[in-house]
Amino acid sequence: MTVMKIDMPHPAGRTEPRTALLALGFRPFFLLAGLAALALLALWLVQWSGWLAPSPYYGLIGWHAHEMLFGYTAAVIAGFLLTAVRNWTGQPTPTGMPLGLLALLWLLARVLPFVSAPPPLIAAVDLAFLPLVALGLAGPLFRGTNKVNRVMLVLLALMSLANLMVHAEALGAGAGWARHGQDLMLDLVLVLILMVGGRVMPFFTEMAVQGAVPVRHRAIEIATFAGAVALLVADLLLGRGHPVAGVVALLLGLVQAMRVAGWHDARLWRLPMLWVLYTGYGWIVLSLLLRALAAFDLFPASPALHAFTAGGIGVLTLGMMARVALGHTGRAIEPAAATALAFVLVNLATALRVFGPWALPQVATWWIDAAGALWMSAFALFLAVYLPILWRPRLDGRPG
Repeated sequence: MTVMKIDMPHPAGRTEPRTALLALGFRPFFLLAGLAALALLALWLVQWSGWLAPSPYYGLIGWHAHEMLFGYTAAVIAGFLLTAVRNWTGQPTPTGMPLGLLALLWLLARVLPFVSAPPPLIAAVDLAFLPLVALGLAGPLFRGTNKVNRVMLVLLALMSLANLMVHAEALGAGAGWARHGQDLMLDLVLVLILMVGGRVMPFFTEMAVQGAVPVRHRAIEIATFAGAVALLVADLLLGRGHPVAGVVALLLGLVQAMRVAGWHDARLWRLPMLWVLYTGYGWIVLSLLLRALAAFDLFPASPALHAFTAGGIGVLTLGMMARVALGHTGRAIEPAAATALAFVLVNLATALRVFGPWALPQVATWWIDAAGALWMSAFALFLAVYLPILWRPRLDGRPG
């Protein structure tokens, strides 16, 4: 496979942090995301089974939804953007003490609901995270020449608003706010995946598969983002389960199937670092189609949702973290055997979570437990391989 090492810009006069873990954003946040994927699922399963009382602040289902979106997913987003924006702009992003404090803030937000902290403190700490990530990115993005990249600040601002809606209900603003906030966050994450996927997947395919020529169609790109915005608006105005939103999801899913077909080369299935991204994007396509069926009561809503969360988000983020961590530590983009097994397990976990309760709903709890066990196994393997990679300096001695 092509060896692809990434050299980070290193502005004159800047010194490297004393610990490699704080040398660049992907390091602490991919480590925290891996730990969160393991710990949050373990906590969810013991709460789901009735062995542990849920957080009274969020409630059982509310806590699970919030933590997987604003905990795990937000950590991956932070780690990715704090790294990618430095690449895109050639400008420094937070490292050292500021990066460490940002990571501690994220961690504190995960812990406070379980130590009987005052609700306003829980909300304030959790709500501070995404705006501070945006603040750390604003300078580099505005000093950079590509104005399109600044849309990331808009997405982070809207994600902060979505989180505020969740906390508003928890603080007594009334029923329904949390659900709307979760739905908004889901749609914003979808927009981000469509943006990043369109940038990196054709590029990775072209770099790794000799002679591959990914095809991008302007009409499909326009339809992708018009459809994503239309879906977000439909969800906000009509609700996620409304038939109109279902039709929009169906059309967007078909467009994404055509989009990914243009990038595809059959030889990529020999390369785990590529096929994990394509299976993740496949879950995105399938989740949109299943969501359309659910809007007309032709498929259960919860499994359709998990096709996106466990499959689209879970598989893609695991694949991206694995790849980015290798590239930004000066290593060849070649996965360890344990990493490739983790890719298989996370896909299998999603398949059980999506299709098990649909096929045999009478044993739905068993499917959920089995899927959770496979998910945790996948991220345990990720941590086993990547903890030393994230903790140690780059192999080539370069910054980052």
